[in-house]
Amino acid sequence: MMLAMQHYNASPTPLSNQTHGMAKVAAVAKNVTAQSPTVAVVSMTLGILSNIVALFILAKAYNRMRRRSKATFLLFASSLVATDLAGHIIPGALVLQRYSEGLSPDSLNGSVSVDTSCQFLGGCMVFFGLCPLFMGCAMAAERCLGVTQPLLHASLVSTARTKLAIALIWLMALFVALLPSFNLGRYTYQHPKSWCFISVVEGTMASDLAFVLIFSGLGMASLAVALVCNTISGITLVHARLRRRTCSRGSTKSHDIEMVVQLLGIMVTSCICWIPLLTFDLMSVIQSYRGKLDEDYYNGLLLTGVRLASCNQVLDPWVYILLRRAVLRKIYCLTTCGRVNLQGSTFRHWEINSLQSSEKKSVNRI
Repeated sequence: MMLAMQHYNASPTPLSNQTHGMAKVAAVAKNVTAQSPTVAVVSMTLGILSNIVALFILAKAYNRMRRRSKATFLLFASSLVATDLAGHIIPGALVLQRYSEGLSPDSLNGSVSVDTSCQFLGGCMVFFGLCPLFMGCAMAAERCLGVTQPLLHASLVSTARTKLAIALIWLMALFVALLPSFNLGRYTYQHPKSWCFISVVEGTMASDLAFVLIFSGLGMASLAVALVCNTISGITLVHARLRRRTCSRGSTKSHDIEMVVQLLGIMVTSCICWIPLLTFDLMSVIQSYRGKLDEDYYNGLLLTGVRLASCNQVLDPWVYILLRRAVLRKIYCLTTCGRVNLQGSTFRHWEINSLQSSEKKSVNRI
């Protein structure tokens, strides 16, 4: 009995120390992960380089292509890439400044006073988050009109109206970002206190709930409209291909196919990157408003969601870099066509041209 009592009394102590040690190690690891700016630096660097390359390609394409529909699409695309570039530089610089100032361990679980920089960073997160979604929706609607109603598109869409639409998109996103200035919602520091966003975890009020509903609702509505428009455009182009249009119309359709494929890439990328954050925001604010929120769990969800959303600004320019006809043709030739086939097709092309030229000479002699 004495040995049993000694074993019973001694066993909890090592377990308690072990548990305490594991918790301490986990807290230290969490603190190190939270205070490491590696993810922010890598994301910012990749985003800036990718968007600069995409802007260079789009500028060359815009100067080379003088077709109205293609020029309008390239103008939208250039504005989207330029907005993504600014969305990496401005918020990224603020986040890195926050890391350089140092994140105290106490601030990870405590409240941090909301200052002007937090308000500005939160507004930038909302503005640069909604702009790509709005522009993707506008581009999909413009291409849908161009594919289904080309005559109406030619009469309505112009370069001046496209620039006006882009300005309206920026103003709409800016208006939503400034809603906390009108006492509708708040921007607060989010875990790990290195970035600011809509208050969805701590002390959620009715105004915060309304702000999140506006932000997430507009984002999801933009994705839904883009999905419908791109689906209609894709079905129309497939139906046109099956009907075997003439060669001249086929050249126009090839440009339309390229633009619709790029729009599908934008839409898929935006859905993968943004739906988690938009969904996590709604889940967090509803649970917090009801008073049934697990803060650690939802803090992790929000951090994962915002990192996925930041990937959208890195992947968007690669849609234009990779999903171009020239690149797709090269990939197709590398994967399916051998050098022998290419040489054979070249020889056959030369033989046909020589036969056609000999026939023309014989006709001229006659």
